[in-house]
Amino acid sequence: MVKHQPLQVYERQLCLSCLTGIYGCRWKRYQRSHDDTTKWECLWSFILFCTFSLLLVWFYFWWEAHNDYSEFNWFLYNRSGEWSDGTVPILAATAAGFTYIAFLMILALCHVAVGQQINLHWLHKIGVTVALLTTAIGVISVTQMWGEEWDVVWISLQATGPFLHIGALAAVTALAWLVAGQMARAEKTRFQVMVLLIYLSVLLTLYFIPLSITSPCIMERGSLKAAPAIIGHQGAPMLAPENTLLSFNRALQRNVSGLEADVTISLDGIPFLMRDRTLRRTTNVRRVFPDRQYDDASLFNWTDLSSLNAGQWFLKDDPFWTVQYMSTSERWSVGNQTVCSLEQMLKLAAKSKSSAVFTLRRPPANHPHRHDWVNLTLDTVLRSGIPQQQVSLEGVMLTNREMVRNVAPGLQQTSVQKLPLDTLHHKGISRVLLRYNQASAQDVRLYNENNISLTLYSVNEPWLYSLLWCSGVPSVSSEAPQVLRKVHYPLWLMSPDEYCLIWICTDIISFAVVLGIFIFQNYHMIRWRMSGMRSYNPEQIMLSAAVRRSSRDVNIMKEKLIFSEILYYITCSLAVNGCRQNESDSETPLQSIK
Repeated sequence: MVKHQPLQVYERQLCLSCLTGIYGCRWKRYQRSHDDTTKWECLWSFILFCTFSLLLVWFYFWWEAHNDYSEFNWFLYNRSGEWSDGTVPILAATAAGFTYIAFLMILALCHVAVGQQINLHWLHKIGVTVALLTTAIGVISVTQMWGEEWDVVWISLQATGPFLHIGALAAVTALAWLVAGQMARAEKTRFQVMVLLIYLSVLLTLYFIPLSITSPCIMERGSLKAAPAIIGHQGAPMLAPENTLLSFNRALQRNVSGLEADVTISLDGIPFLMRDRTLRRTTNVRRVFPDRQYDDASLFNWTDLSSLNAGQWFLKDDPFWTVQYMSTSERWSVGNQTVCSLEQMLKLAAKSKSSAVFTLRRPPANHPHRHDWVNLTLDTVLRSGIPQQQVSLEGVMLTNREMVRNVAPGLQQTSVQKLPLDTLHHKGISRVLLRYNQASAQDVRLYNENNISLTLYSVNEPWLYSLLWCSGVPSVSSEAPQVLRKVHYPLWLMSPDEYCLIWICTDIISFAVVLGIFIFQNYHMIRWRMSGMRSYNPEQIMLSAAVRRSSRDVNIMKEKLIFSEILYYITCSLAVNGCRQNESDSETPLQSIK
């Protein structure tokens, strides 16, 4: 009885099948290959890497731009005329695209780790192309419409740079396992040298990149100045409708040092608070005055303005996703707000001993108070009873500044442009109001030395507030005073010596790990070359060569050996059958065999 025994039993490789199946739709064993990746697939791997890098920057940009989401939505409103949170679809698409591309990158690296040929499926190629094109279009669109926002990337790197450096160094250190494996399996010395040089270049760059990292939070703790004063921009617009008495009261409850608003002159000469050119976004003018909803806000008299509701829009649009946390009584208060006048805000600021900062917008050409708009505003300030030193006025033209100094000499005139110090002193400007990306650390130091009060807007995130705190900024304007009031100390602060110690320790640990990985992956090759070939006999050389091969090469060798054994078995069988046939035909079998 002949007993049959299988020559080879194939083990189930579920993980490998999933790896090659998801990436390249190669689920069967015969579809996989250990051959070198084709140049076409190498090109697609490079495109995948570029897409991943671009999406990483795009994702980081929108992550840090959270400070200016309201500014972006207001920008979209001025272009489209309809209010909507435009950041939601952008964030959803960015998160989905980045997750998908990052998953493909991980699969590609796993292919390299196990020695499989990289072969991206055509559906994934379409997905990568779509992700690359949409991200590129998004980058170009943001650059054209909101180009100044890219400054947030460089500013945020001052706060996240030291930590991103550690993360990047950890990732590149982990890649040493793949690089060392590729060098151990590679048969061409040129390829080994090229891979090693590229990897060492990236690694050395990361080792010394802290020399170019600067941050105001890397300072001695004794040099830290007082926390910047917080001014409620439009009150507390995340907690109540902007430019309403309820919003200003909510801001004062958070202990802000001042209130900031935008002022417009009504048709009958009453200064009131309104940020937009029209009343459509923040009032119910569409229902009360449907024929006048697109008119300039300054073309309404105070009686009409007082009849409008300035709170229902907040409950309906929920611009900051905070309505769901309000109680029933709070919603009732929000829903019954009206348009606030400048005099009401100034009296509230005087009662709470807070400063008042407002930007005055000149009425249009057909307005009856186009020429006496500054006089009306000054009369309102003097009538409110607030001390002049607590009021800062911006938006006054050069021809009216002398008149402001004569009527209200204690009033602080403000500039929204970064002007030379001589120009500021000549114009009598004692306060500068700039966007947070317009003032460098040198500008902050220069203004402080020359007694120019600097206020930066809009600062809504703790990381940005901490960064400006370390920079010595005296005050900030914020739409989220309730958030900044919880920051009692900079999020991180370390001395230069502490940062150097962290930097050096991180580099040493990384170098030790990389060196250990390369020695472990190439141990047998190093031992063979250091010991010399004379101490090895041919069998040992073959065994050493086999040992330092990867598992996939060993499997291939096993299959070749099995295949050669099969051929040998078939050859022997044919020879025996031939001998038996000769014995039956000849009378002298022994002679035939000889």
